Amino acid sequence: MHTSTQSEQDWRQEFVAIATAAAEDDGAHDINHLHRVWKTAQHLLTDYPRADRLVVQAACYLHDLVNLPKNHPDRAQASRLAAEKACTALRAVGFYPDKLPLVAHAIEAHSFSAAISPVTIEAQIVQDADRLDALGAVGLARLFYTAGRMGSALAHPADVLARDRTLDDRAYALDHIRVKLATLPATMQTEAGRRLGEERLAWLIAFRQTFVEEWGEE
Repeated sequence: MHTSTQSEQDWRQEFVAIATAAAEDDGAHDINHLHRVWKTAQHLLTDYPRADRLVVQAACYLHDLVNLPKNHPDRAQASRLAAEKACTALRAVGFYPDKLPLVAHAIEAHSFSAAISPVTIEAQIVQDADRLDALGAVGLARLFYTAGRMGSALAHPADVLARDRTLDDRAYALDHIRVKLATLPATMQTEAGRRLGEERLAWLIAFRQTFVEEWGEE
């Protein structure tokens, strides 16, 4: 049981322990992903001094306690299940009961698949921070890692830009940039998140152009 004197760093150790115990073999959603999401969230928090940092920190580290594959039929339920699991684990370590609903909502609303609107600033920050990790250089690495696990090809062999076909990011990894990643900056809830998202997307678009030039489609 913890007391009100428990520091942010002490709680972080608890959150990391909970996340580590639940970790699965997924390099795109490993402990480093959680560290990055929290790091980005701290950057976003500078614009919102009244936001509850501890709620944000807890949700950043526990949002993937249930992480179903992108092609799993129950993918849209994963964030709700993760919120339930997080609250159970937090109660067990004496986390503040009054903060549990805020943590649960932030976890539920972080998911793109769940399509739950974040109604608190804490949930908005967590959603932005998680989505930002899908953009930029690390996001690109996560994209191809996940595509490889799903058995996707790198790109369409003859129509890489989808001029005469429908985009299909389950079949072709590169399509995911246009299908989903290009839409993320517009979904950001914070101004800082939107700016950073646009910067990282510009990098991805430049990479895509270089890839197309090197791909050498017929």
